[in-house]
Amino acid sequence: MARKIVVTSGKGGVGKTTVTANLGVQLAKRGERVIVCDLDFGLNNVDVVLGVEHRAVYDVVDVVEGRCRPKQALIRHPQYPTLYVLASNRLSERYVSPQAVRLVLDSLAPQFDYLLIDSPAGIEEGFHRAVSSAEEALVVTTSHISALRDADRVSTMLNSYRLKRTGLVVNMVRKDLIRRGEVLSPEEISSALRLPLVAVLPEEDRVLLHNVAERSRAFRILAQMLSCENFGNEKWKTGRKLR
Repeated sequence: MARKIVVTSGKGGVGKTTVTANLGVQLAKRGERVIVCDLDFGLNNVDVVLGVEHRAVYDVVDVVEGRCRPKQALIRHPQYPTLYVLASNRLSERYVSPQAVRLVLDSLAPQFDYLLIDSPAGIEEGFHRAVSSAEEALVVTTSHISALRDADRVSTMLNSYRLKRTGLVVNMVRKDLIRRGEVLSPEEISSALRLPLVAVLPEEDRVLLHNVAERSRAFRILAQMLSCENFGNEKWKTGRKLR
């Protein structure tokens, strides 16, 4: 049965989709059966980040509205055979209920190991639709004050859901700014947000959209941590810094 993990953030532009895609690739490289589900309706681009946008025939809205079966909407990645993408609908203005999406994902879960859900930024309807389908959460933020404020608000909202675990991913970390005291360290951010630190992802000068597998060693470590058989509540409580 798949672990359903929503990757969310309070603010757009913090790298949430890139984190979701990279984590999916690294888990698939470990042999895990993974679906990356894009629930960011209207601004969806997971299929673009993973380089499969031209392979999409159906999307999650097609499944909800009965135009295809859930498996028919899955896009198999040509390079990673255990990685699939469930695309979102870029043009749909129709209401899609959280219950309908959850039924789709629940029907796919028994055949996979991980179901990574890319949530829209903020705490509007799309956020609730994504979180309602998940059992665990990763909150992505950067050290910018606006991102931290929004992440704090998202963290508070997540407390109203019965999630098994919630962890913090600090993205675009620059050690030079931390050393000069210009930004908070990941540990300080973790303390301020009252979330266990799961991953620290350094800022990189070059990110290739169609080669996300090489994004960072940190993603490989994060995937390894998630895959550990004994990876449980205690590790989420203590957190772990990834270098």
